[in-house]
Amino acid sequence: MADERHWTDIAADALDVPGWDVARYGPVRERLVILPRSQRSCTLVQPADLDRLLDLAQDDPEEHLPYWAELWPSGIALADALLLDPHPVHGQRVLELGCGLGLTAIAALWAGARLVAIDYSAEALALTRWNCSRNTGRVPELLRMNWRCPSEQLATVIGSSSVPVILAADVLYEDRDVEPLLRLVEHLLAPGGLLWLAEPGRRTATTFIERLGQKGWFDEVETWSGPWPDAGDTAVVVAVHRLRRPGR
Repeated sequence: MADERHWTDIAADALDVPGWDVARYGPVRERLVILPRSQRSCTLVQPADLDRLLDLAQDDPEEHLPYWAELWPSGIALADALLLDPHPVHGQRVLELGCGLGLTAIAALWAGARLVAIDYSAEALALTRWNCSRNTGRVPELLRMNWRCPSEQLATVIGSSSVPVILAADVLYEDRDVEPLLRLVEHLLAPGGLLWLAEPGRRTATTFIERLGQKGWFDEVETWSGPWPDAGDTAVVVAVHRLRRPGR
């Protein structure tokens, strides 16, 4: 079972989160999170009724399921890794792909990153804004976008230069995700830059990492085994990859 010292729900009957449509998506709840290794704690707001979000997603032509609404082991591990070694992101322009509830964004801000966080869901961005503001007193630049089909707006936000660090936690769900992520990181990550990728052993992630290896990328990997919030994830082991692009 998950270690209850690390995952404690906090009762919250009425939280007024700007940008969150309670009538459509239902109430939210607060959860106290203590990261496994760094022991840093934060309070996250997340949707209380995930089944309601799944029902609303059934008619989405893009098949976007509300993955963002969960606390996933990969996001937890990546946040922990950032706080254990903040140097690579401190003072750097950093891009996060798929910010979800904002846990990794919180850690990146604590680590001193100048963060741009993107997600396809406006609701995820609203909760990321709230969670980051409450825990760090700062808010990253937020951009609504599907990273699989990046818009010109991303280039405007990033600026003319490439970014030195990209963060991604469990973004390779399906085969269709591999090629878009390869194109994106090769377009946006600076030579010698770092892709910090957390993944729970999905075949698609293995394929992606092998493809980068064929291009000369160097992979340094460390594993996390929890504790995780969902007892069903007890056996999950997350690999946190530091994938270094060839270059300077």
